[in-house]
Amino acid sequence: MIEAVDPTDERAVRNKNNLIDFYEQAINQKNSVEAANKLVADEYIQHNPLLPDGAAGLGATFAALTAERQNARVVIHRIIASGDWVWAHVNFLNLYNDDADDLGVAGVDIWKMDADGIALEHWDVLQPITAAVSPVNGHGMF
Repeated sequence: MIEAVDPTDERAVRNKNNLIDFYEQAINQKNSVEAANKLVADEYIQHNPLLPDGAAGLGATFAALTAERQNARVVIHRIIASGDWVWAHVNFLNLYNDDADDLGVAGVDIWKMDADGIALEHWDVLQPITAAVSPVNGHGMF
C-alpha cells in the first residue's frame, strides 16, 4: 500500500489508521456492525445512493454482503490523508460473486472525519474491473 500522509499531522495519521481499521474490520474480518459502531457516526451521510446513511445502516449492509460472500475482501492500494480528509484507492473483491478469479471493483473513496476520527461523510467512484481495464493488460488499474 502506498501512503501519503504528513507524519506530523496527527489528525491525518489517526484518520488514515481509523479508515484502514474500518476496511479491515468491516470487510476483511467480516465484523461490519462492530466496525461501523466504532468508526462511523450515527449521523453519517453516505453520498452513494446504493448505501444507507448512518452507522447502523452501513454496518448492516456490509454485514449482509459479507455473510453472502465468503470471499469478500478489500485491498487498499493507495491512501492519502490530510487533516479531516482521507482518500483511498481500493479494490473491492467478490462483492457480487464468490468467483476466485473475480477482478472486483475499483473504488476511489473520499471520507470526511470528525474531530475524534469518526467517519461523518463518504463519497465514492466505483468501476467494475474487466479484462479491458485489468492490471494484467498493462493499463495499471492498480
